[in-house]
Amino acid sequence: MSPRKIIHIDADSFYASVEMREDPALRALPVAVGGRAGSRGVVATCNYRARAFGVRSAMPSSRALQLCPQLIILRPRFDLYRAVSREFHRIFGDYTGLVEPLSLDEAYLDVTDCDRCSGSATLIAQDIRRRIREELQLTVSAGIAPNKFLAKVGSDWDKPDGCFTIAPGRVADFVRDLPVSRISGVGAVTAAKLEKLGVTTCGDLQELPVETLVKRFGKYGPRLAELARGIDHREVQPSRIRKSISVENTYHQDLPTLDSMAQKLESILDELHTRFARIEQQYSPAKRFVKVKFNNFNQTTMEEVIADSSGQWLDLAAYQRLLAAAWQRGARPVRLLGAGLRLNPLSTEGNPQLKLFP
Repeated sequence: MSPRKIIHIDADSFYASVEMREDPALRALPVAVGGRAGSRGVVATCNYRARAFGVRSAMPSSRALQLCPQLIILRPRFDLYRAVSREFHRIFGDYTGLVEPLSLDEAYLDVTDCDRCSGSATLIAQDIRRRIREELQLTVSAGIAPNKFLAKVGSDWDKPDGCFTIAPGRVADFVRDLPVSRISGVGAVTAAKLEKLGVTTCGDLQELPVETLVKRFGKYGPRLAELARGIDHREVQPSRIRKSISVENTYHQDLPTLDSMAQKLESILDELHTRFARIEQQYSPAKRFVKVKFNNFNQTTMEEVIADSSGQWLDLAAYQRLLAAAWQRGARPVRLLGAGLRLNPLSTEGNPQLKLFP
């Protein structure tokens, strides 16, 4: 069986790039899209001029302005971003029907059976990038590989406006020196645990027995072993149903009181609002929930049904009540705080709703 040909497309600083396209005067300035600093807003994305000052996505807007006082923070315009996202898909559809959206600005494409560009996945990716540049005046980065894991690594390899191919015959050599931090699901905590085992690269990880990984990481152990070898059997799925969406933060200093947690909750909800806006045409909120992890690493979740059918799910008082109830279960300092929504897919009967990538 021939290897699959997977492309991962990732737009470069998408929201900010769209805003700069709409207003060319912004191109020479540091620009971010996100919430206002005075309302505990966070940065959704920023252009590369802003990143040079240390500004990053998910950073509080107040902190971003400290790092870059001349930063221009624009409120997001999701209707505009969705329209551009649909234009991305119009182009993708000329090459394959197998497109799996991850967000407004990111998608997997399976072009295994595409005969355009002589069937070359690399040439297809380059052609898609050319068309997006010429037709939409935006840039995207692309990763090309035999599977989703490596394609996503590839799209981030040469950003911005890059195109990186990992051919089937190069996989073994490529992953050998790949840092384990590049593996999906390996965050700072898991990376630190692996480092204690002497593992910093996928080559190091290949040397550990699967039994050791299962003992240390549970059911994620065998998955780690496969990814370290560049193995990923997941298929590109044009239709994915999301069950929940959430935002959570781990704090360098424990939050000692309920009041200190309530203050952090507001910024978490601001980011949750930003994330949900990206998918609100596909889902309706069914429940709201909070997650609390105490400084002894015990954690708990509290949730409630959203009774208001008008769609006003962002009820600060309701989330604060859930937080208070969750905290009472441990009544001690908290190291992680999160908030989220349980989701129901919107019905497509009668009046089909617009999808992210229709």
